[in-house]
Amino acid sequence: MIGYALVTWLAARPAFQLREVTVLTPPAQVSAEQLQYAARSAVKGNFFTVDLVQVREAFEKLPWVRRAQVRRHWPDTLEVRLEEHQAVAYWTVNDSGDTRLVNRQGEVFVAASNAHMPAFLGPEGYAGYLLANYARFSELLAPMGRELVELGLSAREAWQLTLDDGLVIRLGRDREKAHVEERIARFVATYPKALAKLPEPMTVAVVDLRYPNGFALLPAGDKKAVESKK
Repeated sequence: MIGYALVTWLAARPAFQLREVTVLTPPAQVSAEQLQYAARSAVKGNFFTVDLVQVREAFEKLPWVRRAQVRRHWPDTLEVRLEEHQAVAYWTVNDSGDTRLVNRQGEVFVAASNAHMPAFLGPEGYAGYLLANYARFSELLAPMGRELVELGLSAREAWQLTLDDGLVIRLGRDREKAHVEERIARFVATYPKALAKLPEPMTVAVVDLRYPNGFALLPAGDKKAVESKK
């Protein structure tokens, strides 16, 4: 008991005060002001009594911070390592319309960004699923030389794709992965030929791939589709 009391007394001495919080990983998105705010609000006590969990949680609450590690460095310093989110897409929930961001791990987080990224729209909890399929659909559409800028998934799990030229592709439900990929491959291979066979040039707004042996073209400003057989 005497030894415990002595250690407690020593730990409370001014000689063990914390004098510095060092961030060892240079942040790309988190500002110096945000780091200072987290440190000032969470660092309480001295070198021995500071609550490292509380400090870690304060840094992880900052926008763009995915994970934080905090450790003591003798004699008067806390060292912090941050892992920041790497945003790859915007995410909008179908029901609420709330817009967030998706990181490389398929996790949704809240932060401000004006970066050029694709947009995902879908039910709550499907961000990772859309991220995986974005790579899949982008690869299938690559021969067209267009960029997939928006990927939507309805509540009934029907896909809709939008390319950088504004073309909307209605893909339908992905009941069988092979069938979806076959429909996209057929479209990529035959779309230029289908346009060339039209009696008059037209601007296509929507392509409907929900056909077993072909697809339909919907001109801009027209509600009637032009069907293209295989």
